[in-house]
Amino acid sequence: MSGIKVLATNRKARHEYFVDDVYECGIELKGTEVKSIRQGRINLKEGYASVDNSEVFLKQVHVSPYEQSNTFNKLDPVRNRKLLLHKSEIRKLIGLTTQKGYSLIPLRVYLKRGKVKLELGLCRGKKLYDKRQDMAKRDAQRRIEREFSGKY
Repeated sequence: MSGIKVLATNRKARHEYFVDDVYECGIELKGTEVKSIRQGRINLKEGYASVDNSEVFLKQVHVSPYEQSNTFNKLDPVRNRKLLLHKSEIRKLIGLTTQKGYSLIPLRVYLKRGKVKLELGLCRGKKLYDKRQDMAKRDAQRRIEREFSGKY
């Protein structure tokens, strides 16, 4: 992945959800939000996306105000932001999110050719036993790698 600089990741998302499909989309930003995001001052932890009136909006994502901006440029840090997707992708997401258990979760924010992009995952929630299985698999994989490396 050349030319991509990851600015923020939602590490909790892959632990809490099964990611079935991934979409790349742009974000409609205002004022100095781009400068703030370039500094990595974005929090995706409690964020999600929803489809309203054939438009996709990113909600509960915190973008800290840019420090050097004037008082007129300060916006609400957790305001809803429109996501830029193709019409066919939005139609597909409408169909899938109406099904039981699917939600749209932001996975990471990155720069691609100078533009801020968001990786949006179509996710299903994990049960507690699924999380335990994943943790057991990771532990087993670490143990196997440790044995092969010769370090005890």
